[in-house]
Amino acid sequence: MVDDGIFIGTGGGNRQVLNLKRANRHGLIAGATGTGKTVTLQGIVEGLSAVGVPSFVADVKGDLSGLCMAGSATSKIHEVFAARATEIGQADWAYRDNPVQFWDLFGEQGHPIRTTVSEMGPLLLARLMDLNEVQEGVLTIAFHVADKDGLLLLDLDDLQAMLVNCGNRAEELTLTYGNISKQSVGTIQRSLLQLRSQGGDHFFGEPALDLEDFIKCDDSGRGIINILAADKLMASPKLYSTFLLWLLSELFETLPEIGDPDKPKLCFFFDEAHLLFNDAPKALVEKIEQVVRLIRSKGVGVYFITQNPIDIPDTVAGQLGNRVQHKLNAFTPRDQAAVKSAAETFRANPKIDVTTAITELKVGEALVSLLQPDGAPSPVERTLIKAPASRVGAATPQERAVMIQTDAIGAKYDALIDRESAEEILASKQAEAAAAAAAQSAQAEADKQEAIAAKEQARQQVILDREAARQAREAERAAAAKAREDAKPSFAEKMVESAARSAATSVGRKIAGQLGGQLLRGLLGGLFKGR
Repeated sequence: MVDDGIFIGTGGGNRQVLNLKRANRHGLIAGATGTGKTVTLQGIVEGLSAVGVPSFVADVKGDLSGLCMAGSATSKIHEVFAARATEIGQADWAYRDNPVQFWDLFGEQGHPIRTTVSEMGPLLLARLMDLNEVQEGVLTIAFHVADKDGLLLLDLDDLQAMLVNCGNRAEELTLTYGNISKQSVGTIQRSLLQLRSQGGDHFFGEPALDLEDFIKCDDSGRGIINILAADKLMASPKLYSTFLLWLLSELFETLPEIGDPDKPKLCFFFDEAHLLFNDAPKALVEKIEQVVRLIRSKGVGVYFITQNPIDIPDTVAGQLGNRVQHKLNAFTPRDQAAVKSAAETFRANPKIDVTTAITELKVGEALVSLLQPDGAPSPVERTLIKAPASRVGAATPQERAVMIQTDAIGAKYDALIDRESAEEILASKQAEAAAAAAAQSAQAEADKQEAIAAKEQARQQVILDREAARQAREAERAAAAKAREDAKPSFAEKMVESAARSAATSVGRKIAGQLGGQLLRGLLGGLFKGR
């Protein structure tokens, strides 16, 4: 370290220094495997920590964990580093450790890092789940409806429940937001299942990461080095790259504007940076470009580490002012194109044939061009990179465990918090709806049974009324018959009546005979008298 910057190495007889006021103008560390990128990165991070600048580093291979331990004179590379320090005039070189915080999305090799589904947003989630434009649109609708209904999307269970809710309300929501097909919802659900299988459910939840925990110094004023254990995470490259992009986006949205500070507030090192751009849609690349371009004014420097510089899109590469280029091979046409492209990005130095030098660099050497105090890039120099002060190689699990237990974070993120969110609220609403439907069904059934009972009662009453009427008629007929029976004469009366009738009949006959004879004689006599 020097007064105005971070010592990188010596080249062309000059000390190559990363100017602190220009460290937020981003950078690129590139080179083939085994050419010394990790040592270069380690030295820069050490220098930043020494001047009170925190950093975040993705540890893809696990060897950056050695930053927490001082190097040792008994190591097999001690003599190489000691000789290098002497050669480049690194008089103050000595082994020392650094303040480190370990993080791990899976919570195995460091403190868990979590965020909420809402904070991640539909764009990054769609990229994470490899959704097409139609499916991304459905996902965006789900987020919008959740915001409108006041539903928190904290974890993947919440998102899954929200998608089910939108699927059930598809007819209603389609009129307002656009088509929501069950096929699209089903595809997203399958993608969520795949994300879970990759360990994505470890990443979403609470307590969410407080970015202030990244931007801290220890008691002696040294910047904390935050190391993300990414060896296991690399098995899910999209999760890895999406997480780091989310982290950058959160830093951009959270940190205040500070312009160009005397030194960065945080430096962000993105290893295996090509993964960020693999199969990335245009909208995502544009977002990355925007974040990289604008986050500078937040005091954050972003450094991409990759094997091949052409893996970085031109729109992003154009924002990277500080460049360290290790050896590149030129075995294939693509390699040759990369060499030519890398050579053209440096400010020319008449003493160096950059195209040739890139393929001839030794391990620990690099072509270096850094921004000067006036903002102009320095002429490229073939530079021998400084020796690191910390251990080159991984920390042991025991050493890592001690650092995790004794750092300032403590148990802040260890316990998962599951508070009421979309899943619980929607489940409660569904249960209430089911209970209301059951109650309505029960009431309808009760009303039905009551109606049936009333109908049966009415039917029975009709039967009773009919029976009563029949009995009344029977009684009436019986009474009439009795009356008739009572009106009939007795036997003696009948005999007297009969005798009287006989006598009357006999007298009548006699009188009638006499009258008849007289009448007949009269009639005949009158007739014959006329003659």
